[in-house]
Amino acid sequence: KSKNIVHLVFVTKYRRPVFTDQMLKDCEDIMRKICSDLSVVMHEFGGESDHVHLMVQIPPTVAIASIVKRLKGSSSQFLRGKYWVHIRQWLWGKFFWSPSYCCVSCGGASIEKVREYIENQDRPS
Repeated sequence: KSKNIVHLVFVTKYRRPVFTDQMLKDCEDIMRKICSDLSVVMHEFGGESDHVHLMVQIPPTVAIASIVKRLKGSSSQFLRGKYWVHIRQWLWGKFFWSPSYCCVSCGGASIEKVREYIENQDRPS
């Protein structure tokens, strides 16, 4: 069991099936970089066509809301810039992510169990 580990879920706006496999890989790369910049450890990343899961270890000095804001804001900007031709068929307006998010403490579960759950998410076709 580990302290300060949370499972985050971000859903695309209108729950549209926007993600391709390459977009998920790029999303993971940008989110890993952001986590590293914030001294947050990303233990796992996974996703489906309409959402992503992250298992992160957050220092007690960093607010979860500030991490979420950076992760969603930076990834949205990057993905919309790189994949706009694909994204525009699914989304309109200036938002990529739904304004909400899910954050669940993983204090009672082992890292292995949460990692297994995230790894077993379906990938987009």
